[in-house]
Amino acid sequence: MEYTTLGNTGLRVSKLGLGGAPIGNVFRPADETEVEKMIHEAVDGGINFIDTAPRYGNGESERRIGKALRGGRRSGVVLATKAVGADEAFDYAGTIRSVERSLKLLDTDWVDLLQIHDVEQTSYETVMNETLPALEKLRAEGKIRFIGVSTRNLKLLQTYIATNRFDCIQSYARYMLIDHTAKDELLPLASASGVGVINGSVLGLGLLADMPAAFLREPIVAEAARRIEKLAFLRHTAPYGLVEPAMRFSLSEPGIHVTLTGAGSREVLRSNMAMCDGRGLEPEERRRVFELFQGQSLFPAE
Repeated sequence: MEYTTLGNTGLRVSKLGLGGAPIGNVFRPADETEVEKMIHEAVDGGINFIDTAPRYGNGESERRIGKALRGGRRSGVVLATKAVGADEAFDYAGTIRSVERSLKLLDTDWVDLLQIHDVEQTSYETVMNETLPALEKLRAEGKIRFIGVSTRNLKLLQTYIATNRFDCIQSYARYMLIDHTAKDELLPLASASGVGVINGSVLGLGLLADMPAAFLREPIVAEAARRIEKLAFLRHTAPYGLVEPAMRFSLSEPGIHVTLTGAGSREVLRSNMAMCDGRGLEPEERRRVFELFQGQSLFPAE
């Protein structure tokens, strides 16, 4: 397992992090006993960063993670969750309620990182005047250590970095083999600002695993398929031949501190952990990937 420091937070984190969406049955049912064993194996195997959210299974992911971390494992984990829940407002009171509920479900007195979830769903004014002050109050009370923001919208992330009030950002599906637009402005800005970077959905919401998420619109799936055809030089095995190069592409990027991977079983976990060995794409492969789709987002303008 490889480790790095999450921006200016001082937190020493594994470059491979465990994402909580599959743990909360977001994509398909995951057996609770298997999930608990998987979390134990992840922590024992060196993964010390776990990211979840109240929206993952309406708190089920948080509950399962909290249960699995009992018995002494919590102290060795950098634990991250988000606010607010699916049916909660981004206002001051709603943010406080969301975090307090998360702490109870996670069975912990504090979380290391609290991120504003899908920040594009509310206004900048609400975040700066309501959500963020609530999180800063909770930080002063010792219930959270660091504050972050998450969204797929790169311009929004740059806007929030510029406030100098966030310790970390999380984007998803914006630094992957078929859309690497985060590298152009976001990663250099985060690095210059000392902001930690978490990269999610390196498989493009299932597109690079030949299993696109059901909610993806057909034009995006079709465009992704066109781009994937141009990556045949990376496809070494079937049927999921782009999973390993997609993971290594993110894990080897110095500007990314944590690459999140979802797993609902120990088998998937072991496969993912095997890729965190310091080996990225070959230089020529990396060059070809960057030349493809330069500056071309897979998603509509945001």
